[in-house]
Amino acid sequence: MSFSSRPTQDSDEGFLFTLYAANREGELATWGWTPPQREAFLRMQWLAQRRSWAALFPGASDHLVLMEGRPVGRLLVDRGGAVWSLVDVALMPSHQGGGLGTRVLRELLAEAGAARRPLTLHVLQANPARRLYGRLGFLDVAPARPEEPYVAMRWTPATNAG
Repeated sequence: MSFSSRPTQDSDEGFLFTLYAANREGELATWGWTPPQREAFLRMQWLAQRRSWAALFPGASDHLVLMEGRPVGRLLVDRGGAVWSLVDVALMPSHQGGGLGTRVLRELLAEAGAARRPLTLHVLQANPARRLYGRLGFLDVAPARPEEPYVAMRWTPATNAG
């Protein structure tokens, strides 16, 4: 199955929140909170994340990942400098593990390679996607430190085929 993408619109806010919440569901389920408590917490976190990314990456391109015309994910990339930043890539849990994420990232790496731009990202050390990034040629920028939840990774077109 092929995928497509399109720029996000104001009307996509509901989907973007659902996507964010779906990817945090497992984590929050262990906290023993009621559904209204989880909803309030997720909305607060989501809004804070959006504001932070808007301030840090004002020119980033924000696209929905579509399967058969329906949104199933998001790709947020800042292409504004000599080094591009993969700010966020997320898929609905129902679309994870089937190769779609790999295809989305390979397309982005082909674009970065053609533009001769390295690509950086930050990922939770325990996130299973970290293995995918490694398979695609991303390397840790510095050795991961156990006390830090995130690790910075970088893909360089000169040494990777994408």
